Amino acid sequence: MKSNVKHIRLSATLLILIAGNALLAGCHQGGAPAQTSSGAAQVEVVTVQPQSVNLTTELPGRTSPFLVSEVRPQVGGILQKRLFVEGADVKAGQPLYQIDPATYKATLDSAQASLNKAEANLVAAKSKATRYGELSTIQAVSKQDLEDAQSSLGQGQADVDVAKAALQTARINLGFTSVIAPISGRVAKSNVTPGALVTANQETALTTIQQLDPIYVDVTQSSAELLRLRHQWESGLLKKAGENQAEVKLVLEDGSTYSLNGKLAFTDITVSQTTGTVTLRAVFPNPKGVLLPGMYVRAVLEQGVDDSAILVPQGSVSRDSKGNPTVFVLRDGKVEIRNIEADQTHGDQWLVHKGLNAGDQVIVSGLQKIRPGMPAQVVSPNKTSASKQI
Repeated sequence: MKSNVKHIRLSATLLILIAGNALLAGCHQGGAPAQTSSGAAQVEVVTVQPQSVNLTTELPGRTSPFLVSEVRPQVGGILQKRLFVEGADVKAGQPLYQIDPATYKATLDSAQASLNKAEANLVAAKSKATRYGELSTIQAVSKQDLEDAQSSLGQGQADVDVAKAALQTARINLGFTSVIAPISGRVAKSNVTPGALVTANQETALTTIQQLDPIYVDVTQSSAELLRLRHQWESGLLKKAGENQAEVKLVLEDGSTYSLNGKLAFTDITVSQTTGTVTLRAVFPNPKGVLLPGMYVRAVLEQGVDDSAILVPQGSVSRDSKGNPTVFVLRDGKVEIRNIEADQTHGDQWLVHKGLNAGDQVIVSGLQKIRPGMPAQVVSPNKTSASKQI
């Protein structure tokens, strides 16, 4: 019995040892990097070379109309007619509303009658002044009578001028009963209907007209980014892509690219104290009315040309504990970590300002299997020693 118990204990101990060895072997195989027969890890690299890159910046923005006019009446009265179709395009000078003109026609007639009366009085005053002037030469009238006649003539002329001004005012007010479009553009919905009472310069606009061709796109860019670009231009690292009016492309809300390019027309001179940004304004042609006011868009602005840009795939760049970008470089058959400066992307690649030189081999595949200082071997999918070139 004791012999059987001892045999069972030995068997159990043996099984535990075998299981432990198998577990250790499995852990060793799973955690070790893939290596060649020489013990070097297999990696893929890209060999970086300076190249000319046209740099752009994609900034969020919104569209706004080129011109906006809120249509308000300049005289009061009952609105008789609406003479436009809501949402249609209108031309400058086109009638939009008709206000009841009856009272203004009566005022115009009254002003015309007042002018006729003043002109008739002026004729009589002029005749009297002329006659008294002739009689005064032979002293047939007193000097006082002559002065009174001349004064009546001057007053009559003034009455005519006042009557003419009143007539012109009445004619203008009568014209204001036809509310016309001050600009060409697309008219919005009407805020009033026929029969409503409107007043001169009222707070509520009758309707709004917006000129949409061309159309503005307002975007913002950080002042720090503008300073960085200026320093690069001044130092010669970047060449300007164009003159003052740089070309701008537009990406719409659905991700599609707008077919027509615009021009950068305006850069604000004031930095926002709350956001630290500067407003940029671009002008885009909009002949088909695709762009509507208030649309969210992304503007792609040309910044300049870097003639010696070094690009690396985004997947090859990692961050250290401080958040600084780093890459693994293969040098003399060993892995080396390299700190770089990269704060701008170009497509699916990082633009590296410092830390890499022409001919450096940046590791892009097998990053999880390598550590600084360990040997590595460049391989391609067909297992031949090769390196990718940007």
